[in-house]
Amino acid sequence: MAPKEDLGELIGLEPDERLADDDLRKLPATVGRPESLPESRARRRIVGTGAALTGVSLISGIALIIAGLVEAIAGGSTVVTLAAIVLGIVLVSTHWGWVHVAELTANNLEGRRGASELDRRQAWLSTIQPYPRWEVSTSTGEDGSIAIVTVSYRPVRQSDRTFTFTREEVARELHSGDEPAATVTERAELIRRQAAADTERERRLYEAGRDAYENAVLAHADERERIAAVRAASEALSERINSNLRDPPLTE
Repeated sequence: MAPKEDLGELIGLEPDERLADDDLRKLPATVGRPESLPESRARRRIVGTGAALTGVSLISGIALIIAGLVEAIAGGSTVVTLAAIVLGIVLVSTHWGWVHVAELTANNLEGRRGASELDRRQAWLSTIQPYPRWEVSTSTGEDGSIAIVTVSYRPVRQSDRTFTFTREEVARELHSGDEPAATVTERAELIRRQAAADTERERRLYEAGRDAYENAVLAHADERERIAAVRAASEALSERINSNLRDPPLTE
């Protein structure tokens, strides 16, 4: 079983961006799913063109090298032979560059085109809070048995500023296919309610800690602003006193 993370250490962290892509399976269905980013036809054309240019560069380079070697053996012009071989080597050694250029071009194009979609995905990601969740589902075995499965999703620190989740099956309750459907249904609903209650309890605990943290941050910010204002007023007064000391008023 994965170690339980101290929720106090997760307050103030942001969800890891991979939760919207590669690590999406680590999230329960109750948090929803982000908007998908369909691949554009322009991207396919650009990537296809890059792949085609890669092949052309490779074939052309090999052909130039062979032609240069044949010309050298036949005693042709040294300058032409050398130029053909050098150009062929350059084409062969850099032919993969077209793939990278095409990929970068397609990424930039999709980045501009999908800016609003990415903003919505980021907004969805920001709604995920780092508290444990439990989810209950059922599955059917080949022998007709029914399994009631409880899965936990626990938040863990991913980096200094982000968190992710770990997914773990914590309980599996098997019921024979001969048991009355009402009995199995009632048991599954009881387990589901317990999972929901546990999740709600953890949510309330996290939100209480988060509110206390945010209030503390605001209090410290207000105190820093007060100290800064006092310091500014003191510096202005000190400068005025120093000015008078440097240039005292005339006296009779």
